[in-house]
Amino acid sequence: MYNAVITRRGRWLPRLLATGWLLGSAAFAAEPSSERIAIEDSQPQLLNELLEQLNSRHYVKLAIDDEFSALLLDRYLERLDGGKVYLLQSDIESARQRWSSALDDALRQRDLTAAEQLFNLWRDRAIARTEANLALLANRLPVIDDPAARVVLDPDLRDWPATSAAADQHWQLRLAEQATRLLLADKSAEEAQELLLKRYRSQLQRLQQLTPVDLFSSYANALTSLYDPHTDYMSPRSEENFKINMSLSLEGIGAVLQSDDEFTKVVRVIPGGPADLHGILQAEDRIVGVGQQDEAVVDVVGWRLDDVVDLIRGPKDSEVTLQILPAVGEFADQQREITITRDKVKLEDQAASGSIVEIAASSERAAMRIGVIELPAFYFDFDAYRARDPEYKSSTRDVFNLLKQLAGESVDGVILDLRSNGGGSLHEATTMTDLFVEPGPVVQIREADQKVDRRQRARSGAVYNGPLVVLVDRLSASASEILAGALQDYQRALIVGSQTYGKGTVQDITGLSSGQVKLTISKYYRISGDSTQNRGVVPDVALPSLWDSSKIGERERDNALAWDTIHPVPHRSYPGFADQLEVLRQRHLIRQQSRSELIRLTERLALERNWEEESAVLIDVAARRAEKDARENALLAIENRYRTRIGEPSYPDVKSWRAAEEPGDDTNLTSDDSPTGDDELDAKLAEELGELATVEADDDPLLVEAANVLADLIALTPRKK
Repeated sequence: MYNAVITRRGRWLPRLLATGWLLGSAAFAAEPSSERIAIEDSQPQLLNELLEQLNSRHYVKLAIDDEFSALLLDRYLERLDGGKVYLLQSDIESARQRWSSALDDALRQRDLTAAEQLFNLWRDRAIARTEANLALLANRLPVIDDPAARVVLDPDLRDWPATSAAADQHWQLRLAEQATRLLLADKSAEEAQELLLKRYRSQLQRLQQLTPVDLFSSYANALTSLYDPHTDYMSPRSEENFKINMSLSLEGIGAVLQSDDEFTKVVRVIPGGPADLHGILQAEDRIVGVGQQDEAVVDVVGWRLDDVVDLIRGPKDSEVTLQILPAVGEFADQQREITITRDKVKLEDQAASGSIVEIAASSERAAMRIGVIELPAFYFDFDAYRARDPEYKSSTRDVFNLLKQLAGESVDGVILDLRSNGGGSLHEATTMTDLFVEPGPVVQIREADQKVDRRQRARSGAVYNGPLVVLVDRLSASASEILAGALQDYQRALIVGSQTYGKGTVQDITGLSSGQVKLTISKYYRISGDSTQNRGVVPDVALPSLWDSSKIGERERDNALAWDTIHPVPHRSYPGFADQLEVLRQRHLIRQQSRSELIRLTERLALERNWEEESAVLIDVAARRAEKDARENALLAIENRYRTRIGEPSYPDVKSWRAAEEPGDDTNLTSDDSPTGDDELDAKLAEELGELATVEADDDPLLVEAANVLADLIALTPRKK
């Protein structure tokens, strides 16, 4: 299958043939160019341990039969060649004919022959292709001189190439597109050529250094991924990295990374970490280069995840430079370079903080002051707690003290901002629910044996009984969904924002004779009986989403466990908002179509969604640069329309607009006197924290809109003494 989009058919392909660009089938007909990798004697027993853990402890029980065999084979092939750039369609068909219904029998016999043979086939193909790329790059930098030429990079939108000639054609376009990215990043042709040569030399070296551990890990993780996306086998090296990440004992940038074909992708930026404080790196961005302080950036495309992680780590206060391909926006697929100072992710940097939104009076309501508590994570300092430190850090304690401070500010209502809160301590989610409801259940946990645990409960009287909104987005996950779901089920809080991530499973780690396995052992259920898995929490009032839900979320992950229900738990119901919901939604839509900052946000999001839908990328440098300029001018037009609406002068060009947006001009949304963990958290905290900062609509339009929704709710709700 030919995987390029060419709008002027045949204009450049004959020139490629005439100049000897196409490599032909010889590259794949060659004999294996390196020593084969063999299964070690201990690995069948290790496979036996892994299967026993999956069969006895995983939440899902799968029948290992012919259907399972076919799924395992396809997953293993995808894991080996997820980019669909090394194997041919004939390789895939041959593997299916031989192994599609045989892997279940092999598993029962703890036989890894298929894993070994397919791994070596892929490795031989990858080495041959990489050597061919190096030979091509040694002659000259690949260039396609047709401004309409495009290439489909997303493997989900194409199949494995039907022939080696089709694979060659795809690689001509692929290499030319990689060269274009470097040229657009202000590299000269010579620099771009040398960088690509270094990239593929490095990839060749890494392919030649693969070991039996890599072979077993690939097959084992293809196997575990059939159970759910959070079940993994970790080799000894991966186990060490996991422990480091969990303890945060080594310095880095504060980001969760994973392999994504040839790239290292950002899964989540940890709140309060160096990358979060830097402010540019986002979920779904891809890291293509890493540079140490005062050293050249090293291209890491095609590297193992462990090696990239090792390169990003380093001493505290040292700098690391990242070259990234942003996932969205006008800079999508345009290489950018950022420098981050390494540090530990400290609990105090994740601390809850407070601010105020002032809502002006209107014909429908009086002026109001809305308090905001931003909670980046559910944190709890277990070490300090065990040491009986009376000042141990706890997100619940910090939110409790902020509620006291906001009470002193005479706020009319409170927003609990859980946007981008990826979770944390279940205990903290439970105790924080206790701040807002009377004693009662918070969450149900169903184990693999189907027994349901309902011991997570609110156990004391509510601290805050006033109007409450919980603000969520697509990156609100796990413990955030437990808290938001409980408050929604109690009808205690209005949930505002976008549908949450949908991670409703619990994992446990067990050691094996070599490495360890992370298993999904239970699921979370709301007190209504609904699972938070896959579906997450659906807001009562939906706001525009900054994140594309078709790309981010549990339901977008392969083999994610399904949403389901169990019996509800009897619980108290507060008066609720059912009678006001339709009016609240209508008023929000009116503001979304009339308030300047919301119009600007909606227009930008619509534009970026359109860009993301483009399946093929331009290759020609001039055409790609023109596309980038057109995108920036489209965004400038949105910005200038906004400025016209608010009575400000328009920017004459993109350069002047970007200069005005340079860091340093932005308003900090939280006061310097917000809680950081350095002040005493006692009864006098509310007086000691000082004045809270005020959030303006231009700073955070979604937060201010949530405040408007809460103000509407207060105005529509009969006042009680």
